Amino acid sequence: MSEARLARAGGDLRHERADGVAVVKQFVTAAPLISTHDAYERWAPTYPPVAHNPLMRAEQDAMIRLWPDVAGLRSLDLACGTGRYAKLLADSNASQVVALDFSAAMLSHVGMVHRVRASMLELPFAAGSFHVIVSGLAAGHAPDIHRWMAEIARVLKPGGVLLYSDFHPEAARAGHSRKFTDEHQRSYAVPHHNHSVVAQRQAAAAAGLNIEAVEELRAGHELCEAFPQSEAFYRRWSGWPFVLVVRARKASA
Repeated sequence: MSEARLARAGGDLRHERADGVAVVKQFVTAAPLISTHDAYERWAPTYPPVAHNPLMRAEQDAMIRLWPDVAGLRSLDLACGTGRYAKLLADSNASQVVALDFSAAMLSHVGMVHRVRASMLELPFAAGSFHVIVSGLAAGHAPDIHRWMAEIARVLKPGGVLLYSDFHPEAARAGHSRKFTDEHQRSYAVPHHNHSVVAQRQAAAAAGLNIEAVEELRAGHELCEAFPQSEAFYRRWSGWPFVLVVRARKASA
């Protein structure tokens, strides 16, 4: 898996670790910023379909706490990457699982479900196609959060559930960013659009999605798994939110 850096103030303390969502301070020498599509095409060869670092494990634990009953329901893993949540949907006995991503390289690692290559802002499905949509750590890739929510609401059935997570806007505001190292040990930064929690709530409401639950995962609290030099990180960022998890439901007809 790719390496990523977790750095703190001063820039001297750096910890190299496998990280699907890297947390990096802006004062660290900047990695080249490439397009989101190019980033995931480069990342795919080393991106495993499991929660593979402390942040992702905390994120997945929160997603599971809010996990809807998907048994017998048609479900979509939106911006699926290598299929982490597609597998969990299948394991939860969804009647059909569709995995959608715009990266062909990422989709090539997804197995046992129906794969679709498309933009999450232009979903190639009829209205009301899914009972459940799950999206892990992808909302910040959408430049327009209102369009993202509206498109999700369009393809959800009345009463359908959206469960999503994202890198917390307050973490981004504090200067943390997402970064990865590819199979050739070249580092890159991933573009991220910082949508405030208020903006996300407004976009959900405008799309006809009623928010049922919100979890904000804070350093030293919900995000507390130890890693080398984590004590200094948690001391510096104690209580700061790093992941946002939201469950919403489309109004019934």
